[in-house]
Amino acid sequence: MKFEQYNISADIKESLAELGFKRPTDIQFKAIPSILKGEDVLAIAQTGTGKTAAFAIPILHELWRQDSRFRKRRQSKLRCLVMVPTRELAVQIATVFEQIGQYTDLEILAIFGGIEQDDQIRKLKQGVDVLIATPGRMFDLIHQKALNLATVQVLVLDEADHMLDLGFIKDIRDVIRLLPPNHQTLFFSATINSEIKDLAYSIVRNPIRIQVSPEDPVSKNVDHSVAYVEMDDKRFFLERLAKELPDKKILVFVRTKVRAERVYSAMHRVGLNAVVMHGGKEQENRLEAMSEFTSGQVKMLITTDVNARGIDIPGVDYVVNYDLPDLPENYVHRVGRTGRGVKKGLAVSFCSSEEKKSLGAIQEYIGKEIKEMIIDKSSYRETIAFSEEIPHDNWRHLLEEQANLNDSRRKKKKK
Repeated sequence: MKFEQYNISADIKESLAELGFKRPTDIQFKAIPSILKGEDVLAIAQTGTGKTAAFAIPILHELWRQDSRFRKRRQSKLRCLVMVPTRELAVQIATVFEQIGQYTDLEILAIFGGIEQDDQIRKLKQGVDVLIATPGRMFDLIHQKALNLATVQVLVLDEADHMLDLGFIKDIRDVIRLLPPNHQTLFFSATINSEIKDLAYSIVRNPIRIQVSPEDPVSKNVDHSVAYVEMDDKRFFLERLAKELPDKKILVFVRTKVRAERVYSAMHRVGLNAVVMHGGKEQENRLEAMSEFTSGQVKMLITTDVNARGIDIPGVDYVVNYDLPDLPENYVHRVGRTGRGVKKGLAVSFCSSEEKKSLGAIQEYIGKEIKEMIIDKSSYRETIAFSEEIPHDNWRHLLEEQANLNDSRRKKKKK
């Protein structure tokens, strides 16, 4: 079935055609009819399968259908709230809504922290139909009486497993108390466990569960492997990968903000152009880094799990797990940044001796072993020697000095 055959607004069909949306993905095909019926939905599907459009299309159609009853365009009022865990995801989802709804008069707004709130408040006063928000800024504006949720018809929790974890469940319950009792609730996520599922079912009315490819949470479009590399040697392997594949777009995940800065500095020292992005950066810097990487101006983005969930970055060729994630499900979200839609992608994980337990947990979570990229001792040494980095490790200097001293002593003994 093609989108042109759907009983949705002609204006939305036109924008879908321009965006290249011809046929719905599995999750779109299964979710859109239920959402149009006004049913609560718990949707679980692999990352990169078009989950955002699966809820944006029917929501935009329904809001535009309501407005088409009026000859004159009335002032926008908030009817859809989409809650997301990160600023970047808020921007991305707002963009999808704007693109699909470009031929409607619906007002879309993303609000998040890290930037001045005045402009966001001004736009809210002018009228907004769809609001995409991170919890912190949303509650700030609610407490300031700048945001009222009394007219919301649809609540969407994107990346629901993350939104409903221990850090967000209270926020979700607080929001629901501010909504009309007969609102529609939609949960969308790539992964969900039994605990989170129970939480979701406790706050919705008879939800329709839609699950696509539950047996394998990793897309078949992603070819993933693991290389056993010691912690201090990882930078050499990343350098070699980047220099041997200069035209490839590489997304590198590390465990912490400090690690991200260190890896960025290591790549800079060997002449590789990269950008770094993490929660400690100012919002303006984060958006700039994302823009440079998305456009292809810079081929390497080094980041933390702030970009592991939901972010759609076009044309990522490689995902490198420089550090293995602490949570096995984050592996699924990370590698899902490549191989999106119908495109193929590659993911490689650097696993040190101390990370083998984490690797085991990941393999258990995805239900299969990750194939090993065999690196013999010769290739391992060659990769380290390949680096252009000037030695800066005091221990290395000491070892080299000791080796030179031993050579001199041997030469003297021979004489």
